[in-house]
Amino acid sequence: MSYEPPTPPANLPTEIVNTLNETDPEQLRDVASYAEALAEHKEREARLEESADQEEVEKRPDDLPDNVPVKATITIKEINDNRYEYWQWRDGDQVKSKYKGPVNPDD
Repeated sequence: MSYEPPTPPANLPTEIVNTLNETDPEQLRDVASYAEALAEHKEREARLEESADQEEVEKRPDDLPDNVPVKATITIKEINDNRYEYWQWRDGDQVKSKYKGPVNPDD
């Protein structure tokens, strides 16, 4: 074991390093235990949130074509007094559309 104090991580804020340097060994062990438990908790929360986001992505409307993203919305356009529905979504700076069908297919 070295007699030199450890070097703190470069990304650790100075005020935290200073506080830890002024803390007794027992409290440092408590801080380490708490920090580890907190890190595990935050990682678990992030995984749960990611899992919930993934479930939302997997819920596709039945009539949504495979090449249309889930975030697409339906837009109605009127052409020659007829109304048509289009799937519409943003892809970068472009707005893309895919024909869905007439607004009232019975007409």
